[in-house]
Amino acid sequence: MSERTPRIAIVTGGGTGVGRAAARALARAGWQVVLAGRRIEPLARTIEDIGTAGPTPLAIPTDVGDPASVRALFDQTWQTFGRLDLLFNNAGTGAPAIPIEDLSYEQWMTVVNANLTGAFLCTQQAFRLMKMQTPRGGRIINNGSISAHTPRPFSAPYTSTKHAITGLTKSTALDGRAWDIACGQIDIGNAATDMTDRMTRGVPQPDGTSRVEPRMDVDHVGQAILYMAGLPPESNVLFMTVMATQMPFVGRG
Repeated sequence: MSERTPRIAIVTGGGTGVGRAAARALARAGWQVVLAGRRIEPLARTIEDIGTAGPTPLAIPTDVGDPASVRALFDQTWQTFGRLDLLFNNAGTGAPAIPIEDLSYEQWMTVVNANLTGAFLCTQQAFRLMKMQTPRGGRIINNGSISAHTPRPFSAPYTSTKHAITGLTKSTALDGRAWDIACGQIDIGNAATDMTDRMTRGVPQPDGTSRVEPRMDVDHVGQAILYMAGLPPESNVLFMTVMATQMPFVGRG
């Protein structure tokens, strides 16, 4: 990656969980982070969390499922910093864990728009900037999730979009090759965030039982993303899995 200091990164879903951990790791390593999220309050808490440990992030309220909102995010980043070195496509959501026949169209589309359409729209805009900047190129990291490989019960919308993210990652890596744009995917299993707090109380298993599942420190995810982001242009992590060692994923659970 370029020796420019600071390098510029956009982190979507930057107000909570994995997004906050990634922003914290990047900022502490000297990156200038642009935080994107629907609500300004969580973004402000991420800025407070980072404090003086790195460049003060710029917070831009953004709905990643809205093309105009995404365009505004990237336009403001360009106008402020004149460059984009990294996009972390992290924003996402899930649907209620209910039988597939009970899911509404609105619930399905909410997940598709946030998890898949949002990543696509942000990738489009990242390509636009990375192709025209000097030096050209950059890096995109997609948050795939363990669900990009194996579903949980009653998770059709989330699992479908995360499988689709894998296709987007491969297509982005291929289409970006001629423009020095690298793309990789991080698949995360049971990082300790508000979203996985239910793991501590027990979650449904494929055999119909409920089981408490181990979790891991979310900062380990932040460090993994920092490693992927910091590689030089000629190197890329196409896929990385970071998971709680004892979570039921490998084999039969």
